Amino acid sequence: MSDTAKVSAPPRRRKSASKRRANWFVASFLVLPVALYLILVLSPFAQAFQFSMTNWNGTNPDYKFVGLENFKKLFTSDLYSVYLIPALKHNAIMLIVVPLAVIALALFFAFMLNVGGKSRGGRMRGVGGSAFYKILFFFPQVLSVVMIGILWQAIYRSDEYGLLNALLAIFGVPLKSSGWVSDPSLVLVMVMIVMVWSSVGFYMVYFSSAMASIPAEIYEAAMIDGSSRVQTFFKITLPLLFDSIRTAWIYLGIIALDGFALVFIMTPQQGGPDHGSEVMGGVMYNFFSNGQAAMACAVGVILFFFTLTLMALSMRLTRRENVEL
Repeated sequence: MSDTAKVSAPPRRRKSASKRRANWFVASFLVLPVALYLILVLSPFAQAFQFSMTNWNGTNPDYKFVGLENFKKLFTSDLYSVYLIPALKHNAIMLIVVPLAVIALALFFAFMLNVGGKSRGGRMRGVGGSAFYKILFFFPQVLSVVMIGILWQAIYRSDEYGLLNALLAIFGVPLKSSGWVSDPSLVLVMVMIVMVWSSVGFYMVYFSSAMASIPAEIYEAAMIDGSSRVQTFFKITLPLLFDSIRTAWIYLGIIALDGFALVFIMTPQQGGPDHGSEVMGGVMYNFFSNGQAAMACAVGVILFFFTLTLMALSMRLTRRENVEL
């Protein structure tokens, strides 16, 4: 017995040495990507934390450490009520409305394009022209944010040449001469409509791909049992797409918190009127523009922890056991 053990020991040592060499070989390919990630991604985060505790103006290399003074100013001065509170409020509204609207519309369109048509030969199919509709809905994804903003500026024009006013005029609705994005009570809604419009196509294709992985036999069995399309959606499609929906919710939450580009392009005073569309990104931009880079970094740190907390809560609250097919 001992002789056998002695004979078998060297191969195990050779195997262990071979495994270590393989691990070092794989690690050698990770050195450059990890180094680039540390330099280009994590380093700016660390610098933002550092500058948020200084009086840096963005250009002067001679700055002083002031501790938490910038955060104290944000929460105790007029900046809190004029800038920070409206921005947090608007971002919170976007965080709820945009993901809900995009996911609901994308799921509906994906379901219709995959199993919403008439059944043929006992098999459930999508509506006619599904491939064309996928291309049509996905089209906004090929446009840049700037192009989308300019396009919807033309739609929201306050005169008779604005597409929205022209459509309303057909039905006898008077023109909104003050402008759709010049009304503080409407501007945020108008921006969120654009955000939903520009995002639905991508997530429709995303959910369509996820639905394609669901075996057709499950739908056919439900159809034989007499289930309606609504019952099929809520009892089969929705539970099996839960992980995809959770992922979409997280990414859409990040998009909602990062809506500054559209706000900057489409709204008066890049967040107006009367701070009606102010977002956290706009507050950061205003501080940078006014030579208060350290305050902008402090706002960025607040937004970082706000986003991190929300994503952690989303992951925790939506955690469940995987459904096996």
